[in-house]
Amino acid sequence: MIGALCRATPVIVQGITGRMGRTHAALMRAYGTNIVGGTSTRSDVKDVAGVPVFGTCADAVTETGAVASVAMAPPAETLAAVQEALAAGIKLIVTVAEGVPMHDAIRIGRAVRQAGATWVGASTPGLAVPGECKLGFLPDVCLSPGPLAIMSKSGTLSYEVGYRMARAGLGQSLWVGVGGDPVKGVRFADLLPVFFDDPRTKGIILVGEVGGTEEEECSDAYARLGAQKPLFALIAGREAKEGVSMGHAGALVHGETGTLASKTRQLSGAGAVVFTSVETVVDHCLKRFR
Repeated sequence: MIGALCRATPVIVQGITGRMGRTHAALMRAYGTNIVGGTSTRSDVKDVAGVPVFGTCADAVTETGAVASVAMAPPAETLAAVQEALAAGIKLIVTVAEGVPMHDAIRIGRAVRQAGATWVGASTPGLAVPGECKLGFLPDVCLSPGPLAIMSKSGTLSYEVGYRMARAGLGQSLWVGVGGDPVKGVRFADLLPVFFDDPRTKGIILVGEVGGTEEEECSDAYARLGAQKPLFALIAGREAKEGVSMGHAGALVHGETGTLASKTRQLSGAGAVVFTSVETVVDHCLKRFR
């Protein structure tokens, strides 16, 4: 579903009458996203800036044909929002809330897999096809069409990478924020086949961080799938001190895994080029692709 995302994809916003829902529905529409409706428990609001508001996802899908949803729901209500979207037939769900309870995230993951859908989240800024559409709150100033796909745990660090690329005239083909939670929907390894199959994508930038094993999993998948396109990895946390909590819930080091050395070793061994600063990864990609 991510690889098929385009300007024509019909999208609904769950929770569109809330402050965040109104704000980001308008920003997504302004970028070009085909926001065809929204949902709300408020029966007194029938539209938001011309976007029709429905009482349920089922009604929204029936009336608009939506296949994707951005859930602007608080953490404790994210599970219910995803369950409602899946029951209505939505196939791509983006949940932006940070702090979704882990047991809820496990239930979301199971429900999404059973429905044959795709979940991006939790705790994600969303995803985008630059020049076409965005689902979530990726800053427009960081988005520019081009040949490099970005996948990232960190929203702000990926914004810096995207912004510097865009300013230098090098854009992105696809951009997916996988989020920093330990239990999530789409992971780095899941995105490799999507990027390999995308004809617009000539290279891939992975924005990772110390903690967790997602980068190691991705390196294994990259080697197993044949390293079909160049992979450039930026791993944050070079100065992280042992025993100090990181910001993301998934940033946990277990023994020898999850460290900067472990991630660098495994990614390099799989054929990726690993960087430790935004400047060096952007400069390298500029020389190779611009």
